[in-house]
Amino acid sequence: MEQFDVTVIGSGPGGYVAAIRCAQLGLKTALIEKYNTLGGTCLNVGCIPSKALLDSSEHYHNAQKNFEAHGISLENLKVDLSKLIARKNSVVEQTTKGINFLMDKNKISIFHGLGSFKDKNHITIKSEKGEEEIETKNTIIATGSKPSTLPFIEIDKERIITSTEALNMKEIPKHLIVIGGGVIGLELGSVYKRLGAEVSVVEYADRIIPGMDGDLSKELRKILKKQGVNFNLSCKVSKVERNGDEVNVSFENKKGETETISGDYVLVSVGRKPFTKGLGLENIGVDIDERGRIITDENLKTNIEGIYAIGDVVKGVMLAHKAEEEGVFVAETLAGQKPHINYDLIPGVVYTWPEVAGVGKTEEQLKSEGVEYKVGKFNVRALGRARASGDIDGLVKVLADKKTDEVLGVHIISARAADMIAEAVTAMEFRASAEDIARISHAHPTYMEAVKEAALDATEKRAIHS
Repeated sequence: MEQFDVTVIGSGPGGYVAAIRCAQLGLKTALIEKYNTLGGTCLNVGCIPSKALLDSSEHYHNAQKNFEAHGISLENLKVDLSKLIARKNSVVEQTTKGINFLMDKNKISIFHGLGSFKDKNHITIKSEKGEEEIETKNTIIATGSKPSTLPFIEIDKERIITSTEALNMKEIPKHLIVIGGGVIGLELGSVYKRLGAEVSVVEYADRIIPGMDGDLSKELRKILKKQGVNFNLSCKVSKVERNGDEVNVSFENKKGETETISGDYVLVSVGRKPFTKGLGLENIGVDIDERGRIITDENLKTNIEGIYAIGDVVKGVMLAHKAEEEGVFVAETLAGQKPHINYDLIPGVVYTWPEVAGVGKTEEQLKSEGVEYKVGKFNVRALGRARASGDIDGLVKVLADKKTDEVLGVHIISARAADMIAEAVTAMEFRASAEDIARISHAHPTYMEAVKEAALDATEKRAIHS
């Protein structure tokens, strides 16, 4: 029986990063993955494939809508969806093979199969080849999450689908109905809207991306409406019925009236839930909360000595980079180091176009907490770089403490917002003031100048270009 210092169950961003860091620190490490490829949801049916489709659909959208303004004329423009999907699959394959390379490089032992606890130090691995057992001093559970649904909706994976099936469509929908106005629904809705589908979003809350700053929600809704996306907000879905190739979605609107809309596909995008099925947690007595999340302490340790959990199976936002930070945290803790994670500075991103990104407190949170704050804003359309590229939609918003000027939150909707937010995270990690950001030289012409201008606006309303 092979023995290991650490065994990681799950090879998503949290799991494989945890394994690498453990190996770097001299710990003999095993990685268990039940699927044939490494990378988990993110690399196989999440972050990476969805971004590949988003980029491809944006290229088509620009060619169709914007190239003419740049003096580029095209004839007989069309989409070959099979090639688009094939390219996505190629990106996924290259990325997952990269994880295999990293495992070999760091001398991590890989086991493919379903890992289940026999006891806290012994894990049984079941696969098509049979069953084997390994011994481990410590275990990191990183099994991620699965798409959620509503109890009355039956996912048939044909016309009523989740994000997984939406990544492998055989045709462009005529009318895609998206249940849920959060990150995943809007991203995949954007893909098929750009490719020519009619897209309708049905959202229970009174705004889209409800977890992000209100100004970003309003701005993104305005932009997506201009792109042709239909929104039904404050609507409670009551029934989803399929009739052949047609699917009907019934919902109660904010007036209490029942409405029904029909489409050929329905994407159910109402969040994700922790996945721990088959782990055998009951065999060792690991505590789980009412939402199915594994309960951990401040060091991400469960109630069982030597068993840790990270990523989507524990509390907090379900983001790949949050899982990565937790994977490193546990690895360094096991090695006797004193790592640190600032959960208030985990950025959130929506990869529509323009992109949406935020970090720190939203204005709504500051109001509810009674914090005195000031606001600086700058419209992206005022940037020379934005006008040159044609991506003029969006804004940057900086929230700072009214007395100390410390930056409390930065919220961006802009082309390249996913990259821009990194400056805000860095500044806030070092507890910078709005004045600090305002006095840093930003290259011209760039989108990052909008961050500087918003910081200037928060600092005595002295933005230069607005």
